[in-house]
Amino acid sequence: MTAQCGIRYIGNCGLKVTNICLGAMTFGERKEGINLPGQCDETASHALLDKFVEMGGNFVDTADSYSGGKSEQIIGTWLQKQEREKIVLATKVRFTTGKGVNDIGLSRKHIMFGVEQSLKHLQTHYIDLYQVHGWDDGTPIEEWLSTLNDLVRSGKVRYLGLSNVTGWQLQKIIETTKTKGYEPFSTLQIQYSLLCREIEWELQEVCRREGLGILPWSPLKGGYLTGKIARGFAPEDSRVAWSEKELKNRPIEAAPSLSTFADDERVWKTIDSLEAVAAETSKSMPQIALKWLLQQDMVSSVIIGAKKMEQLVENMGAGDDSWTLSEDQLGRLNDASAVPVPYPYSMVNKFQNGRRRRGVRVL
Repeated sequence: MTAQCGIRYIGNCGLKVTNICLGAMTFGERKEGINLPGQCDETASHALLDKFVEMGGNFVDTADSYSGGKSEQIIGTWLQKQEREKIVLATKVRFTTGKGVNDIGLSRKHIMFGVEQSLKHLQTHYIDLYQVHGWDDGTPIEEWLSTLNDLVRSGKVRYLGLSNVTGWQLQKIIETTKTKGYEPFSTLQIQYSLLCREIEWELQEVCRREGLGILPWSPLKGGYLTGKIARGFAPEDSRVAWSEKELKNRPIEAAPSLSTFADDERVWKTIDSLEAVAAETSKSMPQIALKWLLQQDMVSSVIIGAKKMEQLVENMGAGDDSWTLSEDQLGRLNDASAVPVPYPYSMVNKFQNGRRRRGVRVL
């Protein structure tokens, strides 16, 4: 019997999702720009989606910019064979979707055009979770917040989420939303893994105090936490090897190169600890890395990507609530992956000893 995913509320709203979300950035290929290795055509993408649902998954995440819109289109054709209400569908708006001067950003014009295009591509009448893909310095915050509020009120969007913002930006968005009486945000989609823990300095605390669920992306840090990467070595078909060859000294967050962490002892110490815990639990290294995330505060669902069926099946195993990591195992992984805390966080945290509230969210 295939293990089923756990179910969690998504942030501060009543919507329930599986604790593993299938990310669709690997669906379709771009005609222009960067094409990451391991992209899937429609047939392969539909097979992954079918298996995801078969294993209990209900949460799918994409963006209007993924593969030039092809990712949404592939999901749209698949969605026609599903019971729409059983699928929680998320997409995003912000990044470039065309060659026009207004085909980027968070202007009312771009958001309104973007949501109509997403609905068309996805072949649905509504989007469950509509996310801002990143901050936009070019558009006043009131403009895009009011636009998103209108979309929820119109019924085209059910819930709102954010992605790729800093701590002050997140708090500014939340406070402006409260002041204006706009629809609240329920989630923050952000990079988070054993090799990317900086969100713990500020963003995680804002989410805790304001009730936003965290949706980690790149939970395996571009393949570094799969057990396939070693010092000076990456399989030829891996994203790490591709990044080393194609992107040279300009790797992107979703595809760190072999050189990126070559001299970072923390990375190799973390991988060693991950391997040890995997051996103790008879689980795979990716499953341990994903389970570590699922046991972190405010995480609602972890977004996984897959290009092969065996990857999907293996990673889905982390969502099985019948097993967890012990406090000792969590502690060892935390210690190995710990990032030196910079000022002012180091000083501020020091003076909170004995002052922190336990088990109570401060509103």
